[in-house]
Amino acid sequence: MSTHAARLAALREQLARQSLDGFVVPLTDEHMSEYVGAYAQRLGWLTGFEGSAGTAVVLSAEAAIFTDGRYTLQVREQVSPDHWAYVPVPQTSVAEWLAEHAPDGARIGYDPWLHTRAWVEEAARALADRGATLVAVSTNPVDAVWNDRPAPSTAPLTAYPDALAGRSSADKRHEIAGWLAERRADAVVLSALDSIAWALNIRGLDVESTPVALSYAIVHADATADFYVDAAKLGDEVRRHLGNAVRVHDRLAFAPALAGLAGKRVVADPERAVAAIFDALDAGGATIVAQREPVVLAKAIKNVAEVAGHEAAQLRDAGAMIRFLKWIEAAGSAGTETELTAAAKLRAFREETGELRDLSFSTISATGPHGAIPHYRVTEESSLPIERGQLFLIDSGGQYLDGTTDITRVVPIGEPTAEMRDRFTRVLKGHIAIATAMFPEGTTGGQIDGFARRPLWEAGLDFPHGTGHGIGAYLAVHEGPQRIAAPNYPGGGPAEPLRAGMMLSNEPGYYKAGEYGIRIENLILVEPREIAGADRAMLGFRTLTFVPIERDLIAADLLTEAERAWVDAYHAEVLDRVGPTLDVEHRAWLAAKCAPLA
Repeated sequence: MSTHAARLAALREQLARQSLDGFVVPLTDEHMSEYVGAYAQRLGWLTGFEGSAGTAVVLSAEAAIFTDGRYTLQVREQVSPDHWAYVPVPQTSVAEWLAEHAPDGARIGYDPWLHTRAWVEEAARALADRGATLVAVSTNPVDAVWNDRPAPSTAPLTAYPDALAGRSSADKRHEIAGWLAERRADAVVLSALDSIAWALNIRGLDVESTPVALSYAIVHADATADFYVDAAKLGDEVRRHLGNAVRVHDRLAFAPALAGLAGKRVVADPERAVAAIFDALDAGGATIVAQREPVVLAKAIKNVAEVAGHEAAQLRDAGAMIRFLKWIEAAGSAGTETELTAAAKLRAFREETGELRDLSFSTISATGPHGAIPHYRVTEESSLPIERGQLFLIDSGGQYLDGTTDITRVVPIGEPTAEMRDRFTRVLKGHIAIATAMFPEGTTGGQIDGFARRPLWEAGLDFPHGTGHGIGAYLAVHEGPQRIAAPNYPGGGPAEPLRAGMMLSNEPGYYKAGEYGIRIENLILVEPREIAGADRAMLGFRTLTFVPIERDLIAADLLTEAERAWVDAYHAEVLDRVGPTLDVEHRAWLAAKCAPLA
């Protein structure tokens, strides 16, 4: 029996001991995080799936794993079809599947610290139609059989400098207090780790690639806060930074504190606070104000210091990327490198800046057919040699104290085919359409998502993910609420107007299963646009990433005159900005890559 088959069998035995007929295993933690610490990687431990989004349902006689279009190929490579059914989302939700597959009268367990209240209500309704019941567990059955489960991180916290944050924590807490006063609320629960890090100007090392600390916070209408964290993480410098207005408690004291808010009007975010938080507030007699917590939007709109820090990080990161692209162009053709060695080389170039704190996510180093897996993660077992005739896709980013980066480039190893050039150029046309878009205030990212898809749609093509996500300031590489994604694509969701100061990615792509993948990703900043004679306030994007786009993959005859001008102007700015930071050899290489299109 394979390792994962044995784990599935052990979980079923544990479910029987807990009088459960099934259990739902999401890929998240108590903070509804996208990337989670090793202790919370329950889905990966159980199934072998290494993607960053997914859910499993285990019943006594069958099991299913739910993933979106980004992982259609990956889940089939990593999860055995002998034991798991593959279910696509959003076409089929977990609740809908349970309504069809749960036995009549079944007791289906869930961990209330790993689901939102909305999910619980949806699943409970679906099961009720089958005469089945959703049961909250006090002991997660996966944890009960995961004998070598890692402990949560004990890494120390650090204070984040006000000069980089652009505002003090006291200033931010007073803004939150004003927001609470407007709503006649007494307190707000912050459970999203990046919200806590932003509000208190702290950073941590508890989650790979995201500089946050496992903690909770309650901010009150008097601008004080209660901070729930492992005290061993706090040195004297951090305690001085937090000050007397931030009271420190053990992390385990958080749930009892919620039960002690009787008679208070407490804001809890339905999207970010788990069901257990709502349950504890209800049980304690608090009046719950269910709405998005105020840090989400404030964090998304970057201030002058955050933008300046990001620009500095981008310039530094661009130098590392350019060194890597020159290296892979030669080394890839030599046939001596693999996906793993390429990823390691790029990390080494970033580390040589002396400023890298971490990668902002696991590098997607993908050659040939692996490039067609949008969120591929290379391992020792999966790593392929980089060979001539392939497209090599590298999607990567760095965490620097002054900013978070994310960039994707594609390199032809040898001579690309006419089809590769056609598809690449259509993706480029969509990228340019987003980069040059102008739109009235109040426009959502979903409304302009189609701009990036039109050149592909015209050839009967598309890509299975959103066009762009928000990005944090030395925080999460994927940050909401801003996004460029229509509701029917992964990453789509509630409409959020784009606002000046928001940062996003611009990353259309194309993926041919079994052959190659293409994605062109830069980061962009929403800015006001002055248009003579306009009767509406308008916005547009400023590109923040300056790394050449592979000219040998561009079919210039497919570009309009305006698109060609954009490419030439972009490359001229890349050379102007980054060229002076490079040595003679790399500057000459960059100059050739940034030459005007013929």
